[in-house]
Amino acid sequence: MEPMIHAIISATGSYIPNQAIPNSAFLDSSFYDRDGRPLNQPNEKIIKKLQEITGIRERRYVDDELCTSDIAYYAAVEALGDTDRESLDYIIVAHNFGDVRSGGTRVDQVPTIASRVKHRLGINNPYCVAYDIPFGCPGWLQGMIMADYYIRSGDVQRVLVIGAETLSRLYDPHDVDCMIYADGAGAAVVESADTDHGIISHVSRTDAVDHAYLLKMGPSYNPGKPCEELFIKMHGHDIYRYAIKTVPLVIRQCLEKAGLRLEDVNKVIVHQANEKLDQAILKNLFSLYGFGPIPETIMPMMISWAGNSSVATLPTLLDLILKEKLDDHQLNSGDVAVFASVGAGMNVNAMVYRMP
Repeated sequence: MEPMIHAIISATGSYIPNQAIPNSAFLDSSFYDRDGRPLNQPNEKIIKKLQEITGIRERRYVDDELCTSDIAYYAAVEALGDTDRESLDYIIVAHNFGDVRSGGTRVDQVPTIASRVKHRLGINNPYCVAYDIPFGCPGWLQGMIMADYYIRSGDVQRVLVIGAETLSRLYDPHDVDCMIYADGAGAAVVESADTDHGIISHVSRTDAVDHAYLLKMGPSYNPGKPCEELFIKMHGHDIYRYAIKTVPLVIRQCLEKAGLRLEDVNKVIVHQANEKLDQAILKNLFSLYGFGPIPETIMPMMISWAGNSSVATLPTLLDLILKEKLDDHQLNSGDVAVFASVGAGMNVNAMVYRMP
């Protein structure tokens, strides 16, 4: 009988920045609307409303001397541990902006962040291929999906997948949405194993005809800022409507592909974009299956203290869960976890994983 090859997660690591930035740090900010008009509400009210919607009380920023490639490397080192680094077949790094130095918005992506990480790791093996994925917030999960394809081909044994971002360098300080963004990095080592556990199924989609520019780069809302400086901009309400409709459908499609039911799932691990959004996604997912109530511990969250670090949220959540550092959340052998993310593109993906 042919051996059953699956991709399993053998180790994880993460880098959570030291700087905890509370909501009160934005009390003296000058916020404008999209038309360049100052918001006429007091900042206390603006901040309170954002906290109620997103659940964010504080977020994490990297120190001034650090960039995306640095924290990607730190997460990689923790994930690799005593693993023979020369045995890696691929290093895949998901990010969206490369290295951005403190005090500026200039993007630096040459060489790739993956090549920079490989250099820092001191890997001599030329057949350890290093490349980046700019895929919006679902980038790390897409890297995991690509690693699964490589491993199932039989040609690859071990892949390092990293998600790292420093969004604190690219937000518009005059846009209320600036309070959502954060920094962080997470990594996973994915290996080939003769087992029926590991990555069971995955689904990805891109809706670009009508939704490509819901998240994009644009000038500051402050009309006094130089127009050539570009910052992260998003149509939050449109993204919300798109996500709560699309993400549950992709998760259900992924479960059906795996031959599983929603009641087989122990954890639903969703990109930490917005607490209210994630709760709505979960509610709509259960509605698709026509049952409830929703188990209280099925969806782990860390956005309240970590903010939205884009590609880093999923691998960081996974690392904290596996190391039993996130509340009472844990994953045991045989448990089923569903990962899902949504972001710029608009891209959506999901993955079903059974714990070895």
